[in-house]
Amino acid sequence: MMTSLQRALPLLALSAICIGAGCSRTSNVTVETAPADAQVSAPQKSPALRSPDVVYVPTPPEVVEKMLEMANINSNDVLYDLGSGDGRIPIAATQKFGIRATGIDINPQRIEEANANAQKEGVTDRVRFLNQDLFQSDFSDATVVTLYLLPQLNVKLRPQLLSQLKPGSRIVSHDFDMGEWKPEKTAQVDVNGRTHNIYLWTVPKNVPANLRSPG
Repeated sequence: MMTSLQRALPLLALSAICIGAGCSRTSNVTVETAPADAQVSAPQKSPALRSPDVVYVPTPPEVVEKMLEMANINSNDVLYDLGSGDGRIPIAATQKFGIRATGIDINPQRIEEANANAQKEGVTDRVRFLNQDLFQSDFSDATVVTLYLLPQLNVKLRPQLLSQLKPGSRIVSHDFDMGEWKPEKTAQVDVNGRTHNIYLWTVPKNVPANLRSPG
């Protein structure tokens, strides 16, 4: 005949397995747990939405300064940087002009770096960074948009920019143009022997039909 101790052992073993596996089903065995306020869970990192479209290459400070200059920013502007990397363009815009700025990047690691840089520079009250796919983002409150993508991505993004942004909004791109949409102004900046091209567009009141599609 099985003793009471022998019958209790399988139940205790089952309870131990269930606790280790995170089971929700309970048995007749009462198991004491630590108080809720004593349980500390490790912080969870946001997973990447999908693979980034481009490899992150930081924009040199000299180019950032020229991009902001070409955008002719005033105190009423709201800037969005699409593919914001370590946050240097939104941070520079808030520091130089005191405006609100938002950076959007699909890579959570870049968002962490950008938030750390904003904290370091003391501009977290005016700048924010969103871990989003820019092709699914809403940036309709922007009056200035900055980009450093690739030519095909600029063209793919073009209809979204023209549909979301209000007439008079400015778009500034580092190195790459917008296909059929010709820039109204260009500039070049030489940094360490390399020439960087900068392009500026202003969203028109009446958008030509050929620019409403990705081409």
